[in-house]
Amino acid sequence: MSESEGADDGWSAGTAAGFIAPVSMEDDPSELFAGDAGTLDADVRRVLVQLLRRKFLLAEKNSAQWRTLLENQQILESRLHDMFVRLVVDHERGVAYKQQVRSVELDVPILLKDDPYNRAETLVLVHLRTVFQRERGAGETSARVDIEELEQTVLTYFGPNDHNMARGQQEIRNAVQRLVTEGLLTEESAGRYRITPMVEVVLNTAKLAELEQWLRERNEATA
Repeated sequence: MSESEGADDGWSAGTAAGFIAPVSMEDDPSELFAGDAGTLDADVRRVLVQLLRRKFLLAEKNSAQWRTLLENQQILESRLHDMFVRLVVDHERGVAYKQQVRSVELDVPILLKDDPYNRAETLVLVHLRTVFQRERGAGETSARVDIEELEQTVLTYFGPNDHNMARGQQEIRNAVQRLVTEGLLTEESAGRYRITPMVEVVLNTAKLAELEQWLRERNEATA
């Protein structure tokens, strides 16, 4: 063997021992994209994103994500706590949602901004919560409303100076659309909706009683 041949062999061996051939992203199970420093599996990350993007995660609408949430609840809570956000999992109603952590003792940056319901949305919620409570009290497993019934009832909650019925109906329909988007209503057929258990979370018993009292007092004052 010549000197030059020996030198070449030494360099080849050094190359093999000192360098690692690049591995494609598809062959690296721990990396979901180039430069990925995350540690969660893809399914768990999707649930985390869903929790951050939406107000609620419903078991009946997202059964696979609900199972993933329950199996990884501790790590998801930890990730949200890092952002000063609390995870609430209501097993009875099959719903998970987040709450902004607030403290007078700690400087907490606010991540979740309040997005209050407007007048029409609040009045629609009052009626939905009342119907849901009534049907559950009668032993029904679900509660449903029609858009015509909803409009007719909620319009009676409007003030005495609201004479534009067409505008009121449009406000109610816009309110219903928001509640569908947020998961409080599920449209089963054109104009017919099923009320989800989330309505109990948004309007608890105390808040419902307060709003109903306010409506009664206003109606009495109008009369």
